[in-house]
Amino acid sequence: MTNSFNDNPHRRLNILTGEWILVSPHRTKRPWQGKTEKSATKDLPVYEPSCYLCPTNERMGGEFNPSYEKPYSFVNDFSALLPNVKEESYKNGLLFAESESGICKVVCFSPNHSLTLPLMEVPDIAEVISLWQKEYKELGAKVGINHVQIFENKGDIMGCSNPHPHGQIWAQNKIPQEVQKKIESLKAYWETHRRSILEDYIEQELKLQERIIVENEHFVALIPYWAVWPYETMILPKRKLAHIGLLSESEKISYAEILKQLTIKYDNIFNTSFPYSAGIHQAPTDGTDHPEWHFHMSFYPPLLRSATVKKFMVGYEMFANPQRDITAEQAAETMKSLSNEHYSSLG
Repeated sequence: MTNSFNDNPHRRLNILTGEWILVSPHRTKRPWQGKTEKSATKDLPVYEPSCYLCPTNERMGGEFNPSYEKPYSFVNDFSALLPNVKEESYKNGLLFAESESGICKVVCFSPNHSLTLPLMEVPDIAEVISLWQKEYKELGAKVGINHVQIFENKGDIMGCSNPHPHGQIWAQNKIPQEVQKKIESLKAYWETHRRSILEDYIEQELKLQERIIVENEHFVALIPYWAVWPYETMILPKRKLAHIGLLSESEKISYAEILKQLTIKYDNIFNTSFPYSAGIHQAPTDGTDHPEWHFHMSFYPPLLRSATVKKFMVGYEMFANPQRDITAEQAAETMKSLSNEHYSSLG
């Protein structure tokens, strides 16, 4: 980066979506008198009798969870998508609609109500990844399922009302628009270079070492050059893999290790259980080959200045472009400098 871009407003291109992000580093010194949130940090029990995700408890739909000891998944009792929806469309002048079908599942990461990913052991996180792999393969093999979206919302301010460690999977017929944007960029680059755009991007980032946070034999976690959220990150395999089902056993362990390391650093930024939305983008399950794909996991955390101050996507960001103040390089430097030990274990 030039010194001018370190200090002055500029735009950065998201090579995966074709969208531009306004960066305003000169604004980092402005005073803040805006809204704050209560810190979400609290002591939780290992088992919560009223939690609908804890083992043996009754869920909101009336079903009972088994006495599970490893990651456990089930069909969401209040799914946003339904299977076997009649295929139909509607058109009336400029009004369009079409049916959509799919399956929504909940994935409990652990039977222990008090844990989060940074507090889990690496082998236990690897078990979560194994379940993600299983669900991706099984759901993706179903007729009419062309996309499988794995994600986690963590924290009250991300709309997650239940602190039990869990994520979700939505598998659907149509390709979602955020994924479609990436498909178009990935395909265009592949057709020109016969390489994945993320394959070349990782190579460049590893040479520069400006935005790398943690790295191991098989994976790298970095702040994307085009990041929108203050501490937005991306985890990528160094080997070009279209989806998580292709991970070797050693790569799966490396993935679990870097997930733990990255989320520990998140919690250590403000000594709080760091909220975020995280999700995996990987090859569609539409029955065709996708040599252009390189799976990746993105984290979008809202916290900005402290455990109680978050970034809002309003005004200019709603009507024009995403915008950020702190640069990706500054955010990466902050996260790199943090301990690899969770703050709760340091006394």
